Amino acid sequence: MSIENSKKFIDLLNESLKVNTFVRLAMMNKRNKTSELNTITAKLIQIKDGVKLSVVYRYPTKDITKNYSIDDSLTIVEQLLNTDFLQADLFTLQADYFLAINKKNIVSIREKASSISNPPELAHDKEKNRMIPLVNNIYLRELGITTADWQIRHNMQDKYRQINKYIEIIDGILKSSKLENSFNVVDMGAGKGYLTFALYDYLYNVLHKTPNIIGVELRQELVVYCNQIAQLSSFTNLCFKTGTIKDVELPKTDMLIALHACDTATDDAVFRGIASDAKIIICAPCCHKQLRKQMNPTDDLSLISQFGILKERQAELLTDGIRALLLEAYGYKTKVFEFIATEHTPKNVLIVGLKQKQIKIPCANILQKIENIKRIHGIEYHYLETLLSKL
Repeated sequence: MSIENSKKFIDLLNESLKVNTFVRLAMMNKRNKTSELNTITAKLIQIKDGVKLSVVYRYPTKDITKNYSIDDSLTIVEQLLNTDFLQADLFTLQADYFLAINKKNIVSIREKASSISNPPELAHDKEKNRMIPLVNNIYLRELGITTADWQIRHNMQDKYRQINKYIEIIDGILKSSKLENSFNVVDMGAGKGYLTFALYDYLYNVLHKTPNIIGVELRQELVVYCNQIAQLSSFTNLCFKTGTIKDVELPKTDMLIALHACDTATDDAVFRGIASDAKIIICAPCCHKQLRKQMNPTDDLSLISQFGILKERQAELLTDGIRALLLEAYGYKTKVFEFIATEHTPKNVLIVGLKQKQIKIPCANILQKIENIKRIHGIEYHYLETLLSKL
């Protein structure tokens, strides 16, 4: 590596940080193409301990943010250039600098006029975008997201971000719905209750609605644990019940949620929502085994499905696509979009159905289109169809 140019770039970074002209830094074009680390971005933030360089490590399924002192950040940037990246872009109020390392490990630096004229805001993004407050939020403390003095635990940053993104999505869905001020919500497969507690908190304390929320979970120990936290938090109309998605006894449901219910458990949840005439149905499917076992196209599609990974992805598209169409056949306006992934699964498709009209029988035109799709792919039946045939 050209030591002079490499050192010059670090000196330029150091100078911009010292004289407060630094705006942001980006590092890309990874040396090892098989590395999971894709890019690095960095900016200054103001936190309790002072001004830090906030560095975001971007991976295929997650981002990891770490805050460094100025001295430490210079060492880390230099190390990343030596071991991980071949390109770095430094943006300052004085000029923009572009470092590139070629195949012969020769470093060059280009300088251009500054593309940014206004100093950056140093406020922490998480401070500005929090929909769920930290201070005095008992369930966040009891679930281990915050410390006793209401600071986010270092290893729970991703979970807290997931919670806020989830509430942001729910908020947008509610604005398109026709729910009354008081309504019943069922969260199927609530697990440890992170999202269930956050939803109650947001609906009750932020939107000032009066929801009744039931979290359904198969594991008895988690149900007991979550009910204790609900009591500590004074969440009067939130409770957790032991049972399966298919069989648990439930009241009339206005909003049904099922996140990462495995395979046909998602269909059980959607069916219960339709059967209860729920105004909102939200599901994030996980695993798609039921249709994959049946898929046997006889035309040229078989040339694609002969490859295992492509057949798996095709099964996901068909399973969730038919679920979305069945919701529409039963009077729902359906949207399918990306949801934030959890640490447990890369599955991040969200299917949302909003009840638009009351119907006595499902739309025959949509059902015929589903039959056509099944015939093309050699599919005999979709599990959700068999459930809905009982209505």
